[in-house]
Amino acid sequence: MSTFYFFSCGIALLSFVAFIFPSWRSLYIASSIPSILFLVVILPFVSESPRWFLIRGKADKALKIMKNIAKTNGKLLPDGVSLALDEDAGENQNNELAEGQGKEVEAISGSLIDVVRSRLTRVRLFLSVAINFLCSVVYYGLSLNVVNLGTNLYLNVFLNAVAEMPAFLLTAVLLDRFGRKPLAIGTLWFSGFFCVVGSLVGGYGKWKVVRMVCGILGIFGMAGTYNLLFIYTVELFPTVVRNAALGCAAQAAQMGAILTPFVVVLGGGLPFAVFGICGVMGGLLAFCLPETLNRPLYDTMGGMEEGENAFRDDA
Repeated sequence: MSTFYFFSCGIALLSFVAFIFPSWRSLYIASSIPSILFLVVILPFVSESPRWFLIRGKADKALKIMKNIAKTNGKLLPDGVSLALDEDAGENQNNELAEGQGKEVEAISGSLIDVVRSRLTRVRLFLSVAINFLCSVVYYGLSLNVVNLGTNLYLNVFLNAVAEMPAFLLTAVLLDRFGRKPLAIGTLWFSGFFCVVGSLVGGYGKWKVVRMVCGILGIFGMAGTYNLLFIYTVELFPTVVRNAALGCAAQAAQMGAILTPFVVVLGGGLPFAVFGICGVMGGLLAFCLPETLNRPLYDTMGGMEEGENAFRDDA
């Protein structure tokens, strides 16, 4: 979740870069340099996910990464440690699954079709897609709507970026204390409330500043939502289909970002009204999602269904 600080720092820095390079061509070139640096400096040192290797039947590679992680943390994995998928853990001693001795096991695959087939994940996918879409409309909409506020464009973009940072901090601190679901609902409604207020105040004189503050507080709440949604969405689906589900949610967010310019061009208080409605609706949909705090991260569809059934029986 801490990576989002760099996202906001990039937006804040972008306001200065745009001020120095007002031409879109020069701005495009200047903003492309960090991407090149990422490819050369960062990407070669990013490791694959051990869970991804495990569900692909490459237990030896998964265990190798785990040993590297332990070594980096000053720990040591003892010899004989084995890795197993959650639904196969009980059979681990019988079939010698993933003993880390170069032995390949059968890969378990999953797709978006598997997510849709299961009622449990199908409902979660629909809600995640809808919430990510609504969240994106508000988040990117408030960022683009600075052109309608009548204030300094560069300063407003900078203030919006700065407002996101404490939201990320609060989300990270409160996430494990209050849970994913209450925090998602709270941040969505917080943002929606100030967007509604922004739609009711005028856009002239001193009211321009009030509307600007409403926009800053609105993006403060939605930035917190945007941050925790990545964690929340990941925890809602098992490893075997997590990429597909997260990809759908991310695609929905991009669709929301694409539609926001059509909302912004409405001008006046209408964009704030649309953003407010989206925030309130997103909070209502979040009520239908399950809480994932202190719940296990499942590897397979079968393991998830068994675990959820056992949880309901215990409840």
